[in-house]
Amino acid sequence: MKKAIFITGAGSGIGRATAELFATRGWFVGLADVNQAGIEETARLIGPENASLHRMDVRDRAQWRAALADFVTASGGRLDVLFNNAGVGHGGPLEMMDPDKSDLVVDVNLKGVIHGAEAGLPHLAATPGARMLNTCSAAGLYAAANMSVYAATKFGVRALTDSLDVEWEEHGIKVRSIMPSFIDTPLLDNVAAGSNLSGRDHVKAMGLEITPVEQVAEAAWRAVHGTKRHVVVGKTAKRLAFMLRWAPGLVARMRPKRGE
Repeated sequence: MKKAIFITGAGSGIGRATAELFATRGWFVGLADVNQAGIEETARLIGPENASLHRMDVRDRAQWRAALADFVTASGGRLDVLFNNAGVGHGGPLEMMDPDKSDLVVDVNLKGVIHGAEAGLPHLAATPGARMLNTCSAAGLYAAANMSVYAATKFGVRALTDSLDVEWEEHGIKVRSIMPSFIDTPLLDNVAAGSNLSGRDHVKAMGLEITPVEQVAEAAWRAVHGTKRHVVVGKTAKRLAFMLRWAPGLVARMRPKRGE
């Protein structure tokens, strides 16, 4: 019987790339997203016979329970990996952010992962060797200016990963995260509050690299099959993690001033 992975945010970006990778390696893939057209396109790319489609909003606990129940039925009773990947990105000075966007970031990026853990636990516990994988971020390593709400959610995802990896030992479940830096996804096209530039423009202006989603998908594979709790992805994130470990004062001095 094929192993099975359920992926939120599977309609584009990291979720789609991960779905393609796992499908090519023989896994059955659950594609979940609020974007029906997106998951239909992902299913076309990996082959409809390798997937089940679930239009759902990670902010809704009832939709989580229903989607996972349907997926486990389609997969023959398996949930080897639950990949909490859905996320949104909005930034800017806190006082300039739209409160509705701040709420959306918290509700999707953090509450959505908590809801996934709640709904997924019984299915993961029933599958020997199961894993839960969360998309964290380099913003879960260090909170840069103008990213306060987004970074708060990613620090929360990091903490949830740490806590549940210990808490769920009794169920035989490992909990992992990937921590990428700037990834070539639609999130980079968002314009921060108080700015005329997209995230992509800012990254290019700083001379930093944008990591292809295929590299993140490979990191997701390593995270699921490896022993590291947190897998850092991309040159920028790896440099940041190294500096935070060995020269944290240098990171603080490199911090941009307001408006830079």
